[in-house]
Amino acid sequence: MKGKKILGGDAIEKIIDDCAEKIAGDIKDIGSFAIVGIQTRGVALAERIRHRLEERTGTKVPMGALDITFYRDDLSTRGALPVIKETKIPFDIEKLSILLVDDVIFTGRTTKAALESLTGFGRPREIRLFVLIDRGNRELPIQPDYCGFTIDTKADDTVKLFLRETDDKDEGIYLL
Repeated sequence: MKGKKILGGDAIEKIIDDCAEKIAGDIKDIGSFAIVGIQTRGVALAERIRHRLEERTGTKVPMGALDITFYRDDLSTRGALPVIKETKIPFDIEKLSILLVDDVIFTGRTTKAALESLTGFGRPREIRLFVLIDRGNRELPIQPDYCGFTIDTKADDTVKLFLRETDDKDEGIYLL
């Protein structure tokens, strides 16, 4: 892999553990809490967080997956046609506290699209945002509630995350 490795798999696991602990402490009512991961790597991260929360609380946590492709405001400028993935929210989000999970936050536009898509399913009591990596350069006033790792980047840098669930590469975060 070309580029600079920022964090490896062990560091990612520690971040997930630490953030899950914080999230568990912040949940007021686990019975009215659910997790929604943004396709693709956000879903894998959401599953890891869900697993740790269930271990800590002894309670099953509902989880969904969200594809935000058609909610993006840059769909016409992205070049190649995007691959559409599954959106699956198998529970009523009304009045729930939702943890929205994504891998990297950059401009904030993916989060905006996810919020628009998610609220199409109903009106949750609140939505909190977890991102594994915050690379700055925001274009919209959107900030994560939980962030694993912050890195300063230039707008033309690329930050790439590889996870065992989604990629056939060593797990890690790379700056390209």
